[in-house]
Amino acid sequence: MWPLEVLSLTLLGLASSGSCLPHHYTRALTPRGIITNNGDIADKYDFVIVGGGQAGLVLASRLTEDASTTVLVIEAGDSGDAIRSDLDTPAFAYYKSKLGSSYDYGYKTVAQSKLNNRAISWPRGKLLGGSSAINGMYLVRPSQVEVDAWSGLIAEDDSSAASAWSWSSLHEAMQKSEVFTPPSDEIKNLGGIRYDASKYGTSGPLHHSYPGHTFSQYADWHTTFENLGVPANGDAFSGNNWGVYIAQSTINPQNWTRSYSRSAYIDPLPPRSNLAILVNATVTRLVFADGSSGNLTATGVEFATDRDATKRTVSVGKEVILAGGAIGSPQVLMLSGIGPKDVLESAGVKVLSELPGVGQHLQDHLSTGVNFKTNVETAGGIFSEGSSLAKTPEFLSFVNSATAYVNLSTLLGGDDAAAAYRKTVADAMESSTSLVPSQNQEVLAGYKAISDVVANKLLPSSIGQAEFLLSMHAAGQIGVQAALQHPLSHGRLYINSASAFDAPTIDPNYLAHSADLTIMREGLKMARKIAQTAPLNKAVGDEISPGPSVQTDAEWDEWLVNQISTEFHCSSTCSMLPRNKGGVVNAKLQVYGTANVRVADSSIFPFTFSAHLMAPTYGVAEQAASIIRGFYNAAPPSNSNSSPSGSSSSSQPNQTNQPKNAAVSGHVASWTSWTLLSSFLLALLAL
Repeated sequence: MWPLEVLSLTLLGLASSGSCLPHHYTRALTPRGIITNNGDIADKYDFVIVGGGQAGLVLASRLTEDASTTVLVIEAGDSGDAIRSDLDTPAFAYYKSKLGSSYDYGYKTVAQSKLNNRAISWPRGKLLGGSSAINGMYLVRPSQVEVDAWSGLIAEDDSSAASAWSWSSLHEAMQKSEVFTPPSDEIKNLGGIRYDASKYGTSGPLHHSYPGHTFSQYADWHTTFENLGVPANGDAFSGNNWGVYIAQSTINPQNWTRSYSRSAYIDPLPPRSNLAILVNATVTRLVFADGSSGNLTATGVEFATDRDATKRTVSVGKEVILAGGAIGSPQVLMLSGIGPKDVLESAGVKVLSELPGVGQHLQDHLSTGVNFKTNVETAGGIFSEGSSLAKTPEFLSFVNSATAYVNLSTLLGGDDAAAAYRKTVADAMESSTSLVPSQNQEVLAGYKAISDVVANKLLPSSIGQAEFLLSMHAAGQIGVQAALQHPLSHGRLYINSASAFDAPTIDPNYLAHSADLTIMREGLKMARKIAQTAPLNKAVGDEISPGPSVQTDAEWDEWLVNQISTEFHCSSTCSMLPRNKGGVVNAKLQVYGTANVRVADSSIFPFTFSAHLMAPTYGVAEQAASIIRGFYNAAPPSNSNSSPSGSSSSSQPNQTNQPKNAAVSGHVASWTSWTLLSSFLLALLAL
């Protein structure tokens, strides 16, 4: 049997040589519509998606299930093909990280006054798949309490539309994205893994499972937390995500590779003539129709390949969808004249729509850890030794995934301490003008609304206020990491020039609220306690960092402000909130003041979750696709042939409709001929 790679090369070879195929097949058989020359795209598309990252590729795949709909994705980064082996190998997220490379935007915050004036590195993926192509692969869903609280914040404007963001709706959307594969009995037993597979998706594009290699310390992780009074959670995907468990990872156990938005949603597709994905092209602004002030109508998207290149504009038939994440989406809005008036005028951008919330409400998870020497075998030790085990796909699929979410009472040592903390939070709401880097009354109202949710719904619940992770990827070391989950310190992001090639100014305003410092300090104290508790303590030796000299609260505070950094979970800069609370999008994802611009990515969360943001962002993208297709009354996709498969087989193109965009139809492949060619190649495979 021919391997799949040979089949793909055969198809491409036939296309490039023109063998038995008309000339217009050349572009149709370009892998998954990825285009490197902007001269090969059409002049107009129904939808232009800004950003080919995690959410953008989900939207592209789902919207083009309707073959009468044309979609262009514009991605500033490269395809990632040159480093595909590194991306596909899960463990290389540690050992061959792309952070700091050309595949990373390499953002930095401004100096943070509460972190000893340190500027913090903010890496973000700059390639197809975005950060889902280079991240740590944790797939952790948020809690029902959090999601329903989010829906409640927007319900005062439109309760019917807000129901799309209730737990039941988002849960269904997250399930739609997933296909779960249970671990082997050996891995399950050695790692003490517990789960309820009935809560997982079974037919989505995105694979999630457990690594093919694990360590007995994972089972000890469970028992250690139970000895500390934190219960094990065997059903963390159902809306109650607190407690201790081994998280799933976005890994395809069929070949032990990373599963991310490109490999899940784009690569399994046959050629779709209605989908084009342009790489190495930076969107410089959205173009709006003259005279559309107050209800701006986007007519085009302007982009360029580099700072000095000639700009080109592609026309938009229906909508622009921003999917650039918590940094890219607000940046594009501001470059296009939508945002805080003072920011736009200072940057030399004409104000088309004053929307004060753009770039505001910026939130992030802060994190650092306590590290210890160890004599037990770690993943980092195995990899550095270079043994035969270290080269196996199963071992190279290992990524850290031992997780725990601890509630406020447990973290602070009792109900009285938790009550005192909540009072500190509530009192600070009255002085919010000193906690938010904006004096705009709408933004301040939004901060108070978000803080009220945190203080009165999230803190009193069982939801984790600190996350704990077990790290085993360093040779000779074990680490217990702690991360703040509901920051009360909000920052902002803003442009400082009219050029898309100038990085925006990022100010997370870390630790502006003293309560955040309390959570980080107590989290690190608990991290030390976890490592010193049986049975995990059997694997732990001397403390390396911070070391036994750090004991008092003052010593912890002095140490941690020089150590803590981002957990890479920035969000909320295009918050889904009422406009009078500094909101940017409504419950239908439409940008206030525009007729046909939406945002669909992690920037819409009004507050950050006690979870990694990958799972809910996939849910947002799936839900956005359903909302948009429903808005245009698109026919539902065929179950048999129009969506990416969760298996290794590819779906067939929708043959019922032809693209209606004349500029695209000039290079549409004949699906009948494609089917005949496929049949011929399948016959060869049987030889």
